[in-house]
Amino acid sequence: MTTSSPKSTWNFTLFNVALLTLLSFWLWQQNQAAKIVDPQLPSDGKLQCVSYSPYYHQGQTPLNPNTLIEPTQIDQDLTLLSKQFNCVRIYSVSQGLDYVPEAASKLSMQVYLGAWIGWVKAINDKELDLAIAVANKHPKTIKALIVGNEVLLRGEQTEAAMKAYLAKAKQATQVPVTYADVWEFWRKHPTLENSVDFVTVHILPYWEDSPQSIEHALDHTSNVMSLLKDTFKKPILIGETGWPSVGRPRQESEPSVINQATYMRGFIQLAHDKSWNYNLIEAIDQPWKRGLEGTVGGYWGIYNTDLSPKFTFNGNIKARADGLRPLLFGGLGALIFLSLSFYLNERRKSALLGVASLGALFGISALLQTEYLLVACQNGRDWLALGGVAVIGWIAIISMIWTVSKANNQRLLQACLTILLLAAITLSLLLIMDGRYRDFSISLYALPAIQLSLGLYLLKHNVRPRLQLYYLLHVLLIVSAAYCLYLEPKNLLATFWLAISMLIAAGTWPKRQVSTH
Repeated sequence: MTTSSPKSTWNFTLFNVALLTLLSFWLWQQNQAAKIVDPQLPSDGKLQCVSYSPYYHQGQTPLNPNTLIEPTQIDQDLTLLSKQFNCVRIYSVSQGLDYVPEAASKLSMQVYLGAWIGWVKAINDKELDLAIAVANKHPKTIKALIVGNEVLLRGEQTEAAMKAYLAKAKQATQVPVTYADVWEFWRKHPTLENSVDFVTVHILPYWEDSPQSIEHALDHTSNVMSLLKDTFKKPILIGETGWPSVGRPRQESEPSVINQATYMRGFIQLAHDKSWNYNLIEAIDQPWKRGLEGTVGGYWGIYNTDLSPKFTFNGNIKARADGLRPLLFGGLGALIFLSLSFYLNERRKSALLGVASLGALFGISALLQTEYLLVACQNGRDWLALGGVAVIGWIAIISMIWTVSKANNQRLLQACLTILLLAAITLSLLLIMDGRYRDFSISLYALPAIQLSLGLYLLKHNVRPRLQLYYLLHVLLIVSAAYCLYLEPKNLLATFWLAISMLIAAGTWPKRQVSTH
């Protein structure tokens, strides 16, 4: 049996212990309570309003006209929301949502009633007629009728058409009438102010053309409101504002529960200080939005899909609440890897410590990867693609147990590296072509890339292929990853992705085989 030298295995062990220490420190840090501003709440402790879309159960989506939300679900949802909010905003009255005002009235809540306006006039007319009828039936519950949501942004109707819809609504009902769109499009269509009772704007620092960091997000919102107050004479409602808890960063704008709580709490205090009227987005996570906006689209909710709150509006908050899970996963990984080493008759202390630390890294990494897959995969295709990358990485890491003990797994490691190389190239190209809604899958690639490049180097184990085709593949990978960083130079994950791509290229860079044993 050909084994790695004592020096190489000790170097490999120290390397893995260092990685395990860094990973453990990061997890410890994520589990520490973060101090966030406690906003000044009204005497009843309730916030003004929140967007309510009941499409959070399996298969529920507004994109399917056959979706019907049962009144019992709406009653259950509003009973929960009424404990924290005085009002809900809905975006349509179809698919059973026309029952929302009736349910809200039982709980002394009010409603911003939405009439969805899209491409088709016949559907728009039917939607608006129903919204008008509901508004007239519940005039005390309806705070306003919002005719259209970001219609001009999507380019589905002209300004003239929207003015006609608004005029029809104002003539047919006594409740206030408004239109909702992102603040930039209100400034592009300032004369629309004449057709509404108040201006409803969306301010979402994460989605801005120039994404805002959490440190500058509240200043940005305040600056936008100052600009709008200089532009419009009528009252302004912030119809949407919020922050996502999960998803890809956009430049310095990073989704996380801590950042979501930081923005929400800070905004509530700012709104109190400046006497703003607002509606937060949104009440409950919306899985169906992931198909339109990527992972991040499904995680703007204040509540998870199981209706548990993501954070409170007072007190300290933790980014993670792992408990003993990392220790258990790391310990299980170390135990499995040690068992396989003993099976291979490995008894050297340096090798056993190296394998044990690698197993602990593997176990914790598998935990983080599983968490990522659960939020990122929305269909079988995603599970096949992203889950496949994870499995290839697992196979590669496990096969390194044999690398430590005997160098007879070169072809398997070459195959794993090649698959990871091709997958990384594919991801880089997708990030370039459709990067707005795609994730940097860092957790799936990080440990395999590190171990199959630096780990194998420390073990003096060479699996580099001889095929010259790899030169071209490496150029494609590095150039595409570098271009991703060029597109988002302030995105830390883009920097990490370039580093990982370079490690993958280093592990497969063609070189003449040299025996080290």
